[in-house]
Amino acid sequence: MNQEMDRLSGKPFKKRNYKPAIIILSVVLIGVIALLSGRRGVEEFTAFDITILPLLNAIFNSFTFLFLVAALVAIKKRNINAHRKFIYAAFFTTSLFLVTYVSYHYLAPSTSFGGSGIVAGIYYFVLITHIVLAAAIVPLALTSVARAWNREHERHRKIVRWTMPLWLYVSFTGVLVYIMISPYY
Repeated sequence: MNQEMDRLSGKPFKKRNYKPAIIILSVVLIGVIALLSGRRGVEEFTAFDITILPLLNAIFNSFTFLFLVAALVAIKKRNINAHRKFIYAAFFTTSLFLVTYVSYHYLAPSTSFGGSGIVAGIYYFVLITHIVLAAAIVPLALTSVARAWNREHERHRKIVRWTMPLWLYVSFTGVLVYIMISPYY
């Protein structure tokens, strides 16, 4: 539709170079999160109960997962407009997640998992794969949307074959990690 409007208006479509912004945003986000890991937290913070933040993280991850599933269903039905809206909603809830995640890890000391045995093994497997893939999702998701904005539809399809399942995994396991560690907050 946009291509038709461009053709009718006589305005040529100009692709943009999002690569520098994607690299900078990815490095900054992943770097800030890495710096916050293992922090002691802010001593005597009493403005509010910060244990609400991990719950909000899980809620935002849940919504991200649901929006991604809806986006996947929409694109399978070739409803590009609905797909786009659900992807933007997923980016919005992921952004809210990032705000609450960074806030919590700035304010609170690290929480240790208290389980043992096979449950601990499952927890750490889920946690480690979640962390590694969450770092990968940042540039993947940003590149995916940039390719869509630049109307590089074939390149967009190629990358989202990786991005969508990984982002679904990361959002789902974010909730799972919360459920498993929440008794230890």
